[in-house]
Amino acid sequence: MFNVYITKAGKYLPNEAVSNDEMEGILGMINDTASKARRIVLRNNGITSRYYAIKDGIITHNNAQLTHLAIEQLYDSRFTKNDVELLSCGTSSPDNLFPSHAAMVHGLMDNRSLELNSSSGVCCAGMNALKYGFLSVKSGNTSNAVCTGSERSSTWMLADKFNNEVINLKNLEEQPIIAFKKDFLRWMLSDGAGALLLENEPAGDISLKIEWMESFSYAHELEACMYAGGDKMDDGNIKPWQDYQAEEWLKQSVFAVKQDVKLLEKYVLKLGAKSTKIALDKHGVSDSDIDYLLPHVSSNFFATRLYDALLEEGIDLPNDKWFMNLSTVGNVGSASIYLMVEEIMASRKLKKGQKLLLIVPESGRFTYSIAYLTVC
Repeated sequence: MFNVYITKAGKYLPNEAVSNDEMEGILGMINDTASKARRIVLRNNGITSRYYAIKDGIITHNNAQLTHLAIEQLYDSRFTKNDVELLSCGTSSPDNLFPSHAAMVHGLMDNRSLELNSSSGVCCAGMNALKYGFLSVKSGNTSNAVCTGSERSSTWMLADKFNNEVINLKNLEEQPIIAFKKDFLRWMLSDGAGALLLENEPAGDISLKIEWMESFSYAHELEACMYAGGDKMDDGNIKPWQDYQAEEWLKQSVFAVKQDVKLLEKYVLKLGAKSTKIALDKHGVSDSDIDYLLPHVSSNFFATRLYDALLEEGIDLPNDKWFMNLSTVGNVGSASIYLMVEEIMASRKLKKGQKLLLIVPESGRFTYSIAYLTVC
């Protein structure tokens, strides 16, 4: 087995930062009516700026392009595009059902034949891509891996994606208001990509050794909380988009991203803290060993509650150990943890020997990924 190091990090955030007041002008008003949820959601999530792959009403990048632009930040005179042995990409918003997201990214790289892996899901898709690369380098299957997390959520959130549902509601003489489970996420998600280079030797001024990675799923106990491409039935099962009539796809906004907020609040923090406790105990790590916590939280609303949930499990990680950039880059789903790692590596805060704990929850059907890193 080989040691595995994050030797370089890259990111790409499209266009200029978008303020809270600019959001609805870009995403549009559904039924020409200002969202009643927007101010409430923004007040709770604490995000003040984010990035969209849309400018002046024009889509500027697809997901594969965002990912490729982040990967290009990894190249230098020591490591070029022709040195990549494995490309492992995670996203919840691929540009197409197939070919895979990784294949579409590889198609932009203009390098050589290499191994591909595509991880689907929601926020943990990026961590799953990272773990595939970690295990490949650790086992000696490859000597390096480029791992990515990326999202292009903005185009899912455009008002015109919901207009047919509004027309249908009017025809049924119902209130032409999109359900909160759909409108809520329009003010939460944004675009961007992060990339990490994994190698079996440290390089440069700072490298991060991946000590271990652990993942947990609770899908055997709980129904879906965040979903798209279907709708939840009364029994909790999701009816897939293929089982709807084609005209229903638009009438019911079947492809819209939806989230069951009640399920989210009840389980996401409790199970996240439980999973963290299991992972730390398995590897003999205590809270005093951790110098920085990098938690992916979708909203600052959950930050203090996460601290309390961890404390209930006997894990005390005070605020001065937390490193977050949610307020400035937004919730970028599977890319968020990559953007945090890139920013802390670039910040020059890190000292050799320090330990980082990464926690990524996924509310899709409640999955959690946790990683422990050492600064080298």
